[in-house]
Amino acid sequence: MPRFVIFVLGGLLCAALDVGLMQLLLWRGSSALLATSGGFLAGLLLNYAFHARVTFGRLTSGASFLRFLCVVAINYMITVALVNLAIVLGFPPLAGKIVSLPVVAVNGFLLSKHWIFK
Repeated sequence: MPRFVIFVLGGLLCAALDVGLMQLLLWRGSSALLATSGGFLAGLLLNYAFHARVTFGRLTSGASFLRFLCVVAINYMITVALVNLAIVLGFPPLAGKIVSLPVVAVNGFLLSKHWIFK
């Protein structure tokens, strides 16, 4: 199976955790920022473990984890910006979250392949 397909399948699993937790936190009365952040963090941890072991089959190092965290910071800013944009435009936070998923997926794959797990 091509590496990008594995990356996308792993990303879908992480996205389900991310969005599911975000929605759960929203339903429990959390702010959009807290819910977005909680979902993102849970998805992030699963994402790193999955891609390090399954997608790229590389044992991780402190350096690769630091590079991963840089990419996460960029993807987090993209996610929060799109969630806030959705809210400003009158859409629910989930709309912004869904729009952010393919953007951060492509960014994450390219940077993972060429920088994090190189």
